[in-house]
Amino acid sequence: MSEKHPVIAVTGSSGAGTTTVKNAFEHIFFREQINPLIIEGDSYHRHDRAQMKVAIDQFAKDGKQLSHFGPEANHFDLLAETFNTYGKTGRCKRRYYLHSEEEAAPYHQKPGEFTEWEEVEYDTDVLFYEGLHGGVVDGKVDVSAQTDLLVGVVPIVNLEWIQKIHRDNSQRGYSAEAIVDTILRRMDDYVHYITPQFSCTDINFQRVPTVDTSNPFIARDIPTPDESFIVIRFRHPNKGVDFPYLLNMIPNSFMSRRNTLVVPGGKMGFAMELILSPRIHELIQAKRKA
Repeated sequence: MSEKHPVIAVTGSSGAGTTTVKNAFEHIFFREQINPLIIEGDSYHRHDRAQMKVAIDQFAKDGKQLSHFGPEANHFDLLAETFNTYGKTGRCKRRYYLHSEEEAAPYHQKPGEFTEWEEVEYDTDVLFYEGLHGGVVDGKVDVSAQTDLLVGVVPIVNLEWIQKIHRDNSQRGYSAEAIVDTILRRMDDYVHYITPQFSCTDINFQRVPTVDTSNPFIARDIPTPDESFIVIRFRHPNKGVDFPYLLNMIPNSFMSRRNTLVVPGGKMGFAMELILSPRIHELIQAKRKA
């Protein structure tokens, strides 16, 4: 952890909705005139798209499962090193995973490939990570210990699956059967490497639908924000969390436990900005003093 070069990480599994949190941070960075260094979690995969398909088949022949959630498919050590190096020096290496033709075109590469690692030489105020493993712990590798603010985004698992099924079908053209196979193949790694992160987070945002999601594999649509509540858990509720202010600012919000605030789903982005703005302001103030 570093006062001079703070590290902020948003962690959540595929389809969990971390993009919503990323947008909230972008608004805060713009208002506070903060220049972030953006690090994408996908850039720490071990294999590009073609290599991953080969590796999955090879693991299957050996009676094993390989997924993007686990250590065999990711460089957890490099991610921890990146956070640690930035915290000490304000510098680190970065590369990109090129998801689409549009992203790949400027680099004259194919979708599913990585760009080359490059040293980030320019000055930034904070490192901002968004991906699967911002708080992962694996043996001696503890990524969570290198963060100054760790935010989790974790809808209940049935809702997470519904979101993934609809996204992968509509945006990536995968069949329902292929998506379910991916969910099953990832399950062991999900339990061991994704879920434990949410015990390390400073703040969790968990979306809970108020409609029936008991069979996510036949759901025809994703529950809307107005059909949901957001359960927000604070790891240290006594450290600068002004619950009366939040309850007053967010209509129809309430406390379910001394460290847990519940807000209507449609107020998720607003609640995030109210909660995260003072946290980021504190980090920047400490940075300037350091």
